[in-house]
Amino acid sequence: MTKYWRSLEELNNPAEFKKNEIKLELDAKRAVLKKASGASRRDFLKTFGFSVAAAAVVASCKRPVDKAIPYLVKPEEVSPGMANYYASTYFEANEYCSVLVKVRDGRPIKIEGNDLSPISQKGTSARVQASVLDLYDDARFKTPLKRGEATNWAEADSYISKKLSQLNADGKKVVLLTSTLISPSTKKVIANFQEKFPNVEWVKYDAVSASGMLQANQQSFGTALIPDYRFERAKVIASFGADFLGTWLSSTEYTKAYAAGRRVLDQGDEMSRHYQFEAGMTLTGSNADVRVPIKPSEEKTLLTALYYQLLQAKGTVTIAAPGSPVDVAGLAEDLLANEGQSLVISGTNDTDTQLIVNAINNLLGNYGSTILWDKPLLSHQAIDADFEQLLGGLKSKEVAGLLCWGVNPVYNHPKGEEIKALIQGAELSVSFADRKDETTAACHWVCPAPHYLEAWNDAEVKTGSYSLAQPAISKLFDSRQAQESLLKWAGNEAPNYYEYVKANWEENYTGLQSKYSDSRLFWNDALQKGVFETATIAEAPVYSENGLENALQLGGAESQGWEIVFYQSVALKDGTAANNPWLQELPDPVAKISWDNFAAVPVKWAEENGVQNESVITINGLEMPVFVQPGQAPGTISVALGYGRQIAGKVGDGVGKNMFALTPIKNGGKQFWLSGADVQATEKTYELALSQTHHSMEGRPIVRETNFDKWQLDPASGNEIREVHKKHHVSLYPEQEFKGHHWAMAVDLSSCIGCGNCSISCQAENNVQVIGKEQVRNRRIMHWIRVDRYFSNDAENPDVYHQPVMCQHCDNAPCENVCPVSATPHSDEGLNQMAYNRCVGTKYCVNNCPYKVRRFNWFQYVNNDAFDYASNSDLGRMVLNPDVTVRSRGVVEKCSFCVQRIQEKKAEAKVAGRKLQDGEIQPACVQSCPADALVFGDLNDPNGKINKLFKNERNYHLLEELHTLPSVGYLTKVRNKKA
Repeated sequence: MTKYWRSLEELNNPAEFKKNEIKLELDAKRAVLKKASGASRRDFLKTFGFSVAAAAVVASCKRPVDKAIPYLVKPEEVSPGMANYYASTYFEANEYCSVLVKVRDGRPIKIEGNDLSPISQKGTSARVQASVLDLYDDARFKTPLKRGEATNWAEADSYISKKLSQLNADGKKVVLLTSTLISPSTKKVIANFQEKFPNVEWVKYDAVSASGMLQANQQSFGTALIPDYRFERAKVIASFGADFLGTWLSSTEYTKAYAAGRRVLDQGDEMSRHYQFEAGMTLTGSNADVRVPIKPSEEKTLLTALYYQLLQAKGTVTIAAPGSPVDVAGLAEDLLANEGQSLVISGTNDTDTQLIVNAINNLLGNYGSTILWDKPLLSHQAIDADFEQLLGGLKSKEVAGLLCWGVNPVYNHPKGEEIKALIQGAELSVSFADRKDETTAACHWVCPAPHYLEAWNDAEVKTGSYSLAQPAISKLFDSRQAQESLLKWAGNEAPNYYEYVKANWEENYTGLQSKYSDSRLFWNDALQKGVFETATIAEAPVYSENGLENALQLGGAESQGWEIVFYQSVALKDGTAANNPWLQELPDPVAKISWDNFAAVPVKWAEENGVQNESVITINGLEMPVFVQPGQAPGTISVALGYGRQIAGKVGDGVGKNMFALTPIKNGGKQFWLSGADVQATEKTYELALSQTHHSMEGRPIVRETNFDKWQLDPASGNEIREVHKKHHVSLYPEQEFKGHHWAMAVDLSSCIGCGNCSISCQAENNVQVIGKEQVRNRRIMHWIRVDRYFSNDAENPDVYHQPVMCQHCDNAPCENVCPVSATPHSDEGLNQMAYNRCVGTKYCVNNCPYKVRRFNWFQYVNNDAFDYASNSDLGRMVLNPDVTVRSRGVVEKCSFCVQRIQEKKAEAKVAGRKLQDGEIQPACVQSCPADALVFGDLNDPNGKINKLFKNERNYHLLEELHTLPSVGYLTKVRNKKA
C-alpha cells in the first residue's frame, strides 16, 4: 500500500484530495526520473521535496502544497502518521528544562520532559508545556523591520554593520543588553563580537533577578553564583517568601526533589517538615506543614531573631535575641535538631537579608550537605545595578547604541516610559525579539530570531550540566538566529550557528568524556540524548562573615501602612508569554482566577470595610479588582506581575495591570514589595473569571488528611471510613469483569502541589480549546483535568488542599445509563468512552456525573471569530494533535486517559511480539508531572505499581458512598506538623 505524506490543509479537507491529478502528475515525474541519472537525478529528488528537509519546509507553510505526493525514496526516519521525538532545551524567563519535542509530519505538537536530564528529570512546568503554542503565534515577526516597516536582511546587515563600525571608530559605546544567557557557544560568539568591536559592552538584565542573592554570595563566599539546593536531603525546610515550587530559581527541579523528600508509602519512609513565612498565599505556602503570614518588612527582623536564637542555643553568644514579630523558638529548635540536614532560603532581592540567610545556613552546617557548590545554578546572572548604570549612560549619551536580546525593560522596569524615549533617541537600537513587545516597538531595527523549536543552541544551566537544542521544524518565517546576526556583523560572510555549536562541542567537550574517541560520535550521542554531564572538581568556597555585622542592624527595617507584595504568577511568570492563551486561561493555583491579575486582600480587612470579590480598590491611584484571599497577612496586599502588556498580540494586549510600574528601586536594585502604599476602596466593581467558586469541603471527606506521626502508628489513619462504605456497598449494576486490561490511575495527594502543569499538558495533547474570559465566568472552562483547591480551619491562615480531578472512569458509571444514544459506552478495558459522532448534546451525562468532569461545547471554538485565540488561523491550527478529534459544537467531551496513547503502545507491543511493560503507557498528565504525583497502569497486573498503590492503606476513592467504583484512586494527604 502506498503511503502518502499529506499537508495539514489536505488532512483537514480530505474531500479535496484529487487522486487523478496526483496520479497524472506522479506518472509524469516518474517518467522524468527514469531518464535522469547521477546529479540530475539527485537534483530532481531535491527539487520535488523527497527529503526530510523538504517535508519540514512544506509543514512550515513556506510552500503550500495542494496535492499529496508519495515518497519515491522514503527517508528512514520519517513514517507518515508516526511521531518522531527530538531532544531540545527550553530556557525562557530564567526557567530551564531539558525537553523532548514530539513532531508529527514535520510539526512540533507536544513538549515532554527529558527523563535523561539530571536537573528537570522528565518534569516540566505549565510554561514549558505551553511553549509549543508560542511557535504558532501570529504575533511573531515575519521579516526584519526598519522603523516598523518590513525590510530585508541585506539592507539590515548593510546598515547595522556600517553603523557598528562607525561607532567603534568614533569611540562611542554600544551595549549588548541581554537576559541571562546560559549557552557556552553564545558566550563565545559574544566574545568574538567584542573582539571585532571593542566598544561593545555586554550587560545582563533580568526582569525578576536574583541580584540580592548574587551580591550576598559574592560577599560571603567570594563568588556571585547561586548554589545547588538539594531539597530531597533536607529534613527541615524553612522558606521566607521563596515560592520554590512555583517560580523561584529552578522550580521544576525543586518540585521533583521536594516531592521525593516527602513521599510516604511504606513504614520507615521519612518526610521533611516545611515551614513557610510569607505575606501572600503562594503555591509553595499552600503546601507547607507550618505556614506563618508575615509582612515583607518583618522578614529581616525575623531572620535576625532566628540567627541570634541559634547562636544562643549553641552558646556562641550570651546576649538576648532581638524581638521578633513571630515566635521562631519552635523553628530554631527544629533546625538545631537537624543540623546538616536542614535548609533555609529567602526569596527577597535584598542583599542584607540574604547575608543573614547565608550565616544561618553556615551556622547549621548545611553547606556541603543540603547546599552544594560543585554545580552552582547559572540561570540567574544579572545584577540590577548594572542596568541602572546603563540608563545613566544612555541619558548622558555615553552609550550611543543598544542591541536588545531577550529583554523588555520598557514593560518590566518602573522607568519604562523613560527607557522607551532613551532607546528611540539612541544612534542605533536593534531588537532580536521574535515577536512584538514594548521594547521592540521602540527600536529602530528588528532582526527577528526564530523560536527555540526552530533553532540550534546549547546550554549550561549548572556548571558541568550541558544540554543541546535542535530545530524540530524548518523556520516558519524569515528569521535568523541572533548569534548568526552577530557573526555576520563581525565579518563572517556565511555564518552557520549549527556548525559553530558543533565545532565548539567537538573542540572543547569531547575530551571531557571517555566513551567516544571520535568527536563526531560524541556529538551524535549528545544530540540524541539531549544532555551531557561532566564531573566537576571544584574546591568549595569558604564562608566569610563579610558584611554580616551591617546586615544585622535593624534600623529602618519596620514599615508603616500598607505593604504591597509583587509576585510572579505560576502561569505567566514575568509576562514574556502573555500572548499565550493556554497560560492566560490557566487558573491561578490558589485563587482559581484566570485572564486577570488581582489584588489579594486579607479576609478580616475585607469584612471590616465591606469589600468583596470583584470590588475595586486603588493602589497608589491604580485601580485593581479584589479577591479576598484567606491566608493573606494583615496589612498586606499581593498582586501578580506579568500582566498589563500593551504590545504583546491579540491575546495578551490589555489583560490585567502592569505592576512592574510600582516596583521601587532600592540601593540600585528592584525591590518586589512596596511600603506605605495608598490603598482606597471604591464603589466600582470588576468581573473576574473564577473557575472555582466554592472553597470548602463542608465536612465531606473529599480530600482526606492525616499527620505524619499518626500515619506512622496507623497507616490507615485519615481513611477510617473506607471499611464502612465497603460493608454497605449494594448495587443494581452487574459486576464488571475485565479479562484483558483494566486501566486505572492513582493520585498521591501528598505529592501533588497543585501547579496546573497537568492541565496544560492535557490541553496540548487532546486539543482542548480556549474559550476566553466570558465563558470561564459562565463556568464553561474546558480543561479535561482540573485541580480543585479547598481551604479549611482559620480563614486568617487556613490549611490548603489541592486535588486533581479528571473523569473517574467509573465501573458503575452514572453517565452511561442516561445517554439516549449510547454515546458514552464502557470499554472492556475499564474506560468510559466518548463517541463524539453519536453525541447529540442532551447533557444528561453532564447532569448525572457526580464529579462534574464532563465538558459541553456550547460553541464552535475553531474557525470562530468570537474565539480568536489559537485555532482561528492556519498557523494556529498547526499545533493540533492529529490523533485526537477536534470536537464540534453540541458535543460532550472529557478525559479519555489519553486512549490514543494506550492504543499506540498496545500496537507497538503487538508488533514487537511482547507484553506491555508496567509504566510504558503514560497519559499526558502522568508523563509531565514534575512531582510524580500521578501513576497510570493496569489493575490486572498483580505486580504493577498501580496495583500496589490501590492496595495501599492510604488509598481511597472520591465519593465512595455512591458506589460508582471509580478507576481513579487518591492517596490520603499526609502533612508533617509538629505533634
